[in-house]
Amino acid sequence: MASQDNKKQRSLQHGLTSRQVSMISIAGIIGAGLFIGSSNAIATAGPAILISYAMTGLLVLLVMRMLGEMAIANPNSGSFSAYASEAIGPWAGFTIGWLYWWFWVLIIPVEAIAGADILHAYFPGVPSWLFAFLIMLVLSGTNLISVKNFGAFEYWFALVKVVAIIAFIVVCTLAVFGFWPLAEVSGVSRLWDNGGFMPNGFGTVLGGVLITIFSFFGAEIVTIAADETANPKDKIRRATNLVVYRIAIFYLASIFLVVSLVAWNDPELKAVGSFQRVLEVLNVPGAKLLVDLVVLVAVTSCMNSGLYTASRMLYSLGARGQALSVTKRISGSGVPTVAVIFSTLAGFAGCFVNYVFPGKVFGFLLSTTGAIALLVYLVIAVSQLRMRARAEREGRPLELKMWLFPWLTWLVIGTIVMVLGYMLFSDAYRYETLMTAGVTLFILLVSLTQRRAKVVAQTA
Repeated sequence: MASQDNKKQRSLQHGLTSRQVSMISIAGIIGAGLFIGSSNAIATAGPAILISYAMTGLLVLLVMRMLGEMAIANPNSGSFSAYASEAIGPWAGFTIGWLYWWFWVLIIPVEAIAGADILHAYFPGVPSWLFAFLIMLVLSGTNLISVKNFGAFEYWFALVKVVAIIAFIVVCTLAVFGFWPLAEVSGVSRLWDNGGFMPNGFGTVLGGVLITIFSFFGAEIVTIAADETANPKDKIRRATNLVVYRIAIFYLASIFLVVSLVAWNDPELKAVGSFQRVLEVLNVPGAKLLVDLVVLVAVTSCMNSGLYTASRMLYSLGARGQALSVTKRISGSGVPTVAVIFSTLAGFAGCFVNYVFPGKVFGFLLSTTGAIALLVYLVIAVSQLRMRARAEREGRPLELKMWLFPWLTWLVIGTIVMVLGYMLFSDAYRYETLMTAGVTLFILLVSLTQRRAKVVAQTA
């Protein structure tokens, strides 16, 4: 009986150090989307993609401020899903929590496959699927042992990404001012030389927002991780305040240098990725190897964070009675073991489907994640609107407050609704939007069915 009581009392432990959480908060939004995916965004909008990144960065900054307000008032591993349950209703927390879990368990195999393809290119004798399997096996194993392992791996992954981007910015800045000795490239004339700053019109700038927004998704992870560290409120406040600097330095500065040094319509830009193309233009030795190593770290980091985040969200759903009760079990080292295993198995299933039915079933599943980031941001904004109003009615003080409440909150809600509407009526994004809507509706129906079954059971 004593051992059973101890199991019931187990909870997530403060296994993450301040240094690890700080580094995760700094580099959490740096993924392969910046190093490679940004080339597609640049090709879409030209140099005006800077406006797209600035608009997206401002939206993320405001959303993180709202999330920070709620998270400091109530640190919780369920983060926005738990806040949605409280502010909107259990159905909202259930739906957005499961959507978020679904997003990450599909991203996990995407990142594993991307990393495996890089390794396979250098070691062709080893099949790509085996590399993907080994990457997932190692990271799931480290996540299962203790949260300290996740923190240690993510700290070094994040450090590599930060150092790589700072080095890139330094090299490119020297080139812009004419001090780079390996190539005769200087100035920022490419910002307007090839058809002007906005060569494809303002509509493509909005399209660029839809591409870039997924690069920023993941900033909210720190509010989930902070629950497993000492003084979570201080960590969340620091991470929230750092958002503006992360966006300005890592995204706006690096993309500004890319479009300054390489023509936006350079055919090689999309072929090899933005960062690699710039290094090639600057004649940096081993440009491809350098970028491949950094991208490998970035995708592995994203997968590591995805596995951690998916498992914590599943654990939170289980703790609130919105998932199988077994998912809330905590090991002696403070790890939600069952939630990690379930999330890992879902990732393995995604990899299996991709390799057995290449380009078919997995692509179909991945299309369902198209608008999930925007739905998460929308739920955060609506939750903050209601929880802030409730706090003011009850006279409860808040340690961190959203700026210009409620006007900026309503502005964010209106902007997200407008973007979702644009996606629905756009030929390029309608399919993904409808697929996301279909999955959302399915999860919502499951939520309502589960809730009705509970009511029936209680009245029986």
